Amino acid sequence: MSEPRDRDGFDERDPEGGWREPPHLRGDDDDVDRPNIADRRRAPREEGESWTPPGWDLPAHQRDASVDPTPDADPEPLPPPVDEPAAAPPPGPPWAAAPRRPGVVSEVFAYQGDLVGAQAWAVQNGWTISDGTAPQDAPLRDLIAAAPVRLSKDHRPAGVMRGRADALDMVAFDVLYASGRTVVPEYAVTAVPLLAPIPYFRLSPARFWKHRTGGLIPVETGDPAFDSRWVLYTAEDWPGVRALAADASVRGLLLNTDDGDEFWAAAGHVAAIRPDGHRPLLIEHHARLLTAVVRAVTGGR
Repeated sequence: MSEPRDRDGFDERDPEGGWREPPHLRGDDDDVDRPNIADRRRAPREEGESWTPPGWDLPAHQRDASVDPTPDADPEPLPPPVDEPAAAPPPGPPWAAAPRRPGVVSEVFAYQGDLVGAQAWAVQNGWTISDGTAPQDAPLRDLIAAAPVRLSKDHRPAGVMRGRADALDMVAFDVLYASGRTVVPEYAVTAVPLLAPIPYFRLSPARFWKHRTGGLIPVETGDPAFDSRWVLYTAEDWPGVRALAADASVRGLLLNTDDGDEFWAAAGHVAAIRPDGHRPLLIEHHARLLTAVVRAVTGGR
């Protein structure tokens, strides 16, 4: 570590008391062959030349050579033009290279129509198909509004199929939940249109949650096995609902099912509903059960 009295070359002082450059900067060394900063600093001043760093000056301007206006006597012919392929457009941003794919949720819950061949089955059996917006489909909205399941104003009928099964006119369709870009087929409904409306009734598995039963009258069938698995409600006491409760064929059919369907009457229809999408086997299953239920409540008419 240097002390204030150390003389390291930068503390050279002039005998008269001023500061002077150290010898290795003044060029006072005996070794004249070693260039130093003092040589480079002094040379321009002594020789009268301006010093610039290498590459600083631009090259000297040169005039263009004169052009002879007289063309060659026999100029060489130019080769025929060659058609070159059009240049490819410059690549765009990465997000513009491909169309935007929907998210995973949209792909999973997007309604993709008839996935299991229900409409193909309907066409093969002479049924007609509509999208649920035809004028004859308007009563279906009132029908699902009275369904024994929880539905909202965003539920609508779709994939409507009409035809005959077991000598009865029937209509089968999906109940979609449509809100924004989300479209989910939640229920499958099969219904029989009636010539004359009948009072409201509901026939549901006992294991299902019951809601909107206020004002409805429970009807027992007298069959303990059936009453332990199924519950019958009606808006009023009328012969058709008593005939339904006493019909052994209806009870036998329902006891041989998985207790997965519900039945009700509204908007001039008797209908069956299941939380599923429609498929040929489900249409046939509903048609078999509805035929027995309708014949019971209408007296076979």
